[in-house]
Amino acid sequence: MLIVRYSYRMGSKASGFVLPGMLVLAWIMALVGGTPPGGLVGEPSAVADVRWLLYFAGFVFIFSSIMHSVFAKRMAASIGWKTNGFQYEIAAVSLGLGIASFYAVYHGVEAWVAVSIPIITFLFLAGLNHLREIVHQRNYAPNNTLILVWDFGLPISLAWLLLSIVQP
Repeated sequence: MLIVRYSYRMGSKASGFVLPGMLVLAWIMALVGGTPPGGLVGEPSAVADVRWLLYFAGFVFIFSSIMHSVFAKRMAASIGWKTNGFQYEIAAVSLGLGIASFYAVYHGVEAWVAVSIPIITFLFLAGLNHLREIVHQRNYAPNNTLILVWDFGLPISLAWLLLSIVQP
């Protein structure tokens, strides 16, 4: 029983690294210069970078959807929450954002902007909520703190890249 408890705790702590790790992996793929899914050889690097970020965002949002629905109790505990109906709303929006991210990878700048607006808004405001919980509730759970890399890193990356691509 002690081994099960220890591995569960380690799993909860390790899971906090998944989302920041996916953002880092997306940037590594972008910086290596490989052609992303939906990309064309020789397209501008900022365009390829957006495709990589949205491609990995698709996986993360689908993963988030599964974690907040199928594994709701475990996910809530790893964030420092109690399971509630709101988690299923997060699961639903995450599923939609994941599917839309995969679609956008293959459909160009208008699709990138259209999916990035809710991604940027959702993640940035979620990040502010996680910060509020850290400050006011002293919630230092791994999935409430390490997720800040994802919550602010992806929106900043997408906004910066899209502003460099889309000229008024």
